[in-house]
Amino acid sequence: MKKTLRDNLQEHVAACFTGLWVQSAEHDEALAEIGALCDSQRWSLLVWDIERGLHGPSRLDEPANQSDPLAAIRSLSGVADPQGTTLLVLPNFHRFLNSAEIVQALLRQFFIGKQIRTFVVVLSPVVDIPVELAKLFVVLNHELPDREQLAELAHSVATEPGELPADDEFGRVLDAAAGLTRYEAEGAFSLSLVREGRIQPETLWELKSQTLKKNGLLHLHRGEDSFNDLGGLSALKEFCLRTMRRQGDANPLKRPKGVLLLSPPGCGKSSFVKCL
Repeated sequence: MKKTLRDNLQEHVAACFTGLWVQSAEHDEALAEIGALCDSQRWSLLVWDIERGLHGPSRLDEPANQSDPLAAIRSLSGVADPQGTTLLVLPNFHRFLNSAEIVQALLRQFFIGKQIRTFVVVLSPVVDIPVELAKLFVVLNHELPDREQLAELAHSVATEPGELPADDEFGRVLDAAAGLTRYEAEGAFSLSLVREGRIQPETLWELKSQTLKKNGLLHLHRGEDSFNDLGGLSALKEFCLRTMRRQGDANPLKRPKGVLLLSPPGCGKSSFVKCL
């Protein structure tokens, strides 16, 4: 069973890793999980961001400069719970780590934190750690929603009879939603209801295609091409068909995972992949 962010965070705090880097595309969801963990363990929680400064339910004397990231780090020792554990969460803090003063303040705070149980949690969509801090941060992943969570989200959006497809088609919807954030999936489900009156996988594939266009490196192809439309390459076609028929093999190590196509341009690689 895959561990949640909450489980991983609890283990690393118990082991006193005072620098924790959480890679997440869903900061609100990650903060909700961290907050729930702190509530259950009776830990103090502080959050700093550039817009609201330092805030949280913990006891807190107002720092002199709420918008200063360096002041937020330096104030952690002073506002920490002396009888317990305190977490300082820093959303999007990778934007501030090009400062020598902030890097030095974090270095000092990591070592102090082991004595007074204060933990710095950077919440970021990317892992971009300065070399001075690379050995002191532990990277944890905040996973995207799984099929069960996507199904719950679809049921919360489609509340009227007939808005959710039947079982087989609903599986196709969940396949199409895999890899989307909760925000993206909720928006795609809602857009499908507006367009079609029910949740359809085509709208989710459209959103995925738009996501790929943002990086300019990949394109999503969804067509009706088949091997019957492509001449030649009979050995390659037979190999792939034989491979796909073996997917039911009891031993997963015996299942071929793919095929590498290598040739000069114009030999049919792209056409073959589309048909496959």
